Amino acid sequence: MKMRKLTAMGLAAVMAASMVPAIPVMADDAAGKVYYLNFKPEQDEAWQNLSKAYTEETGVEVTVVTAASGQYETTLQSEMAKSDAPTLFQVNGPVGLKNWKDYCYDLKDSDIYSQLTSDSFTVKDGDAVDGIAYVIESYGLIVNKTLLEKAGYSLDDIKSFDQLKTVADDIQARKDELGIKGAFTSAGMDGSSDWRFKTHLANLPIYYEYKADGVEDTDAIKGTYLDNYKNVFDLYITDSTCDPAELSAKTADDSRNEFVNSEAVFYQNGSWEYGELSKTFADDELAMIPIYFGVDDENEGLATGTENFWCVNKNAAEEDIQATLDFINWCVTSEAGTKAMAEDMGFTIPFKTAQASSNIFVTQDAEYTAAGLIPVSWNFTTMPSEEWKNALGTALTGYAAGTGDWDAVVSAFVDNWATEKALSE
Repeated sequence: MKMRKLTAMGLAAVMAASMVPAIPVMADDAAGKVYYLNFKPEQDEAWQNLSKAYTEETGVEVTVVTAASGQYETTLQSEMAKSDAPTLFQVNGPVGLKNWKDYCYDLKDSDIYSQLTSDSFTVKDGDAVDGIAYVIESYGLIVNKTLLEKAGYSLDDIKSFDQLKTVADDIQARKDELGIKGAFTSAGMDGSSDWRFKTHLANLPIYYEYKADGVEDTDAIKGTYLDNYKNVFDLYITDSTCDPAELSAKTADDSRNEFVNSEAVFYQNGSWEYGELSKTFADDELAMIPIYFGVDDENEGLATGTENFWCVNKNAAEEDIQATLDFINWCVTSEAGTKAMAEDMGFTIPFKTAQASSNIFVTQDAEYTAAGLIPVSWNFTTMPSEEWKNALGTALTGYAAGTGDWDAVVSAFVDNWATEKALSE
């Protein structure tokens, strides 16, 4: 076990050391201000620290408000209706952009756009650059290697879905002997947690169907790989720390705490969890493996991509727009900004001046790719709507509790896809 690598105090010290000049250069009244509506609760502390450092350096007021997990779209709608609306917000990709493209400032002539390593890290409306990705992330199954080894296994024993099921079933059968509550942390279907299954896990059947059909989107998903989806979800809810009927009330915090307290071996989540987990675990105690899906396991890597695109509110005052552009460019080009994003947030950022991340999961993703494994692309940005996700989440919850059946999940996935796609056109 070890202490967190970079505490808030340590981060402030790093930033202070990198600021030139030492005495803050205060902005004049026309400098504008920044209001960032942050999507990521797990990075709230880091963004608060970074915004304060920027204000100390420049005198420009930066306010960061973080939406509750699973409530970003609702919060954004509420905040945008106010007179003092966010100057900086985010969309999750092309589908999310449809709702907000009329609010997006064209970033094609901005300094931050010129810093991108690839134009593929943008979302566009015609020729306008409406959004710029600020982080590339990975997700999969986070593994407590110490518990896995205590159970008599190593990562080399898990290279496919069948092997994962064999190991997990055995661990579940011996949970009392091993002093744990289950193989997997709770697959909570509370709003703070259900996105892991109605969005991230649901990406896998979409990815493999798109790949098989040679498409990047569809108005009518077929559900070719929903049996594989069922197999993984069944494993999560049967080899679990709790009874499946309890999952409707289980939260993201519950799942994380079960892992932190060494009550389970496997935890579906992403590289964004590194900051919290590194407070408890040393790097060599953690690993992230693919969510083996039983389709192309020998070639499958981690699910790697982004759904996090910064957008600047074009309806903000001109001076606030400029202040916001200056702030985000500073975040991805300055020593203080890039260091904080790499070390305290654990981000891999797609900009020329990015610093290497200390995040062990980022390192492992690079190792998988270097070994020839294929990253699973983030196709959930093509999901028709939030309503589609919510209907799928409801069906999954009913299935887990025994009040619904898998046919309802299939209907929510396939039938609602066509309905919601038609409504979005």
